[in-house]
Amino acid sequence: MNEPRREGTMPKITTDDGIAIHYEFDGPEDAPVLLLSNSLGTDLRMWNAQVEAFSGARRILRYDSRGHGKSDAPQGPYSIERLGRDVLALMDALGLEKVDYCGLSKGGMVGMWLGTNAGGRFGRMVYANTAAHMPTEEMWRHRAATVRAEGMAAVVEAVVNRWFTEAFQQNDDAEVGRIRQMILGTAPEGYAGCCEAIAVMDQRTSIRAVQNPVLVIAGAEDPATPPDYGHQIAEAIAGAELVVIPQAAHLSNIEQSALFNEALAQFLNG
Repeated sequence: MNEPRREGTMPKITTDDGIAIHYEFDGPEDAPVLLLSNSLGTDLRMWNAQVEAFSGARRILRYDSRGHGKSDAPQGPYSIERLGRDVLALMDALGLEKVDYCGLSKGGMVGMWLGTNAGGRFGRMVYANTAAHMPTEEMWRHRAATVRAEGMAAVVEAVVNRWFTEAFQQNDDAEVGRIRQMILGTAPEGYAGCCEAIAVMDQRTSIRAVQNPVLVIAGAEDPATPPDYGHQIAEAIAGAELVVIPQAAHLSNIEQSALFNEALAQFLNG
């Protein structure tokens, strides 16, 4: 595995299978590290509100998941395990033995794999707006085929409507537009490869092995990963806490950033 390198202003590491992963640091170099993992169809900029809130006291590490943002998008299918190993590769290349972790949607799925298989590398872990299992496999494979054939424009409006409540879409055109462009800018092959990883994911039993302190966050109005999915995760992991954020759909860290940040801060400082 290569050491961290900079390509222009873009710091990247290379995984064991030769894939470049883009990352960014914010906050004091000597502060505790909080690693943030993005959702399907976004990049590390989805965490801007959390960087603003936490980078005064935390060293924030964000990265673009394989297939997203400025990271490479190799041919799929991917797997949740491979996406998890990318995180470990990033930590190893940056010399990080142990960090706190917060992942949303796909980032939460990756976090569950990490908690199950590499829990000793992590302190507190947050699984937000996510699921341990997301049927149906056929639906995810169809979505992968659609974006490969027609591009991200074929799914963007349906995704935005699941990610934000109607009220937020009406009241914050700028933020919704920013996320829409992020979705459209995602490499179709990267998106499809991650869809195929989610299609075959089932961590409902394996996450019972997670021993880290865990906070599960759900959005009360999330049609993509409803609160019941969060309840199932919290019930499977001993001692896990659950917070349901009101008036929030899938990207609760954006739609209700103040409430999300409050829950995150209380947990991390607990």
